[in-house]
Amino acid sequence: MKEIALTLTIDETNLVLEALGNLPFVRVFALIGKLQEQARQQLSDDTLSPGTNASGNPSLTVEG
Repeated sequence: MKEIALTLTIDETNLVLEALGNLPFVRVFALIGKLQEQARQQLSDDTLSPGTNASGNPSLTVEG
C-alpha cells in the first residue's frame, strides 16, 4: 500500500489520537500504535528533557 507523510504539531497529533480514541478500538488500535511509535522516534532527541519537545511543550499525551 502506498504511504504518505504528514506533518502535524504535537497538539494536532494529540487531537487526531483523541478523535481516534472515540472509534471502536478494534478498528484503530494499530493506527494509534503506528502514530505513537513514529512520534516517539521523532521526539526521542537526547537534547530534550523527558515529556517536552524543543519548544518546551508537552510531548504526546494520549496513550493507546
